[in-house]
Amino acid sequence: ETAGVSVRSYENRGWQQEDIMKRISRISLDEVWKMRHEVMWPDQSIEYIQLPNDDQGIHLGLFVEDSLVSVISLFIDGDEAQFRKFCTQTHFQNRGYGSELLQYTMDYAKGRGAKAIFCNARVTKCSFYAKFRPLSYIHH
Repeated sequence: ETAGVSVRSYENRGWQQEDIMKRISRISLDEVWKMRHEVMWPDQSIEYIQLPNDDQGIHLGLFVEDSLVSVISLFIDGDEAQFRKFCTQTHFQNRGYGSELLQYTMDYAKGRGAKAIFCNARVTKCSFYAKFRPLSYIHH
């Protein structure tokens, strides 16, 4: 099963518009672990960023051109879904890529029967997640 979408969009970068090719697709655990490690906890061991149930998750990535810029791991259990370890490469943050991937993930979960989706959020990130309704989040 492939979760993918190709979107051609225009981003305004000052006076010039660039044609940016984006796609969202399922990705391998190795790709997820590499980005989690680089972005979230570069000073920890690779084992630190691995979840015990990673092999049961649906791992999605947003690519700009051919570069993986954002990842998220989705776990669906009956009619509930949880996303975990969501991150975007630092130099691609604040451009809407993470928001696009999160919205896609929420729609993906809903399409597979999830009636609720939640995450365990860092307090500093709660304002970001508050933009996405109906998303439940737990402060950490």
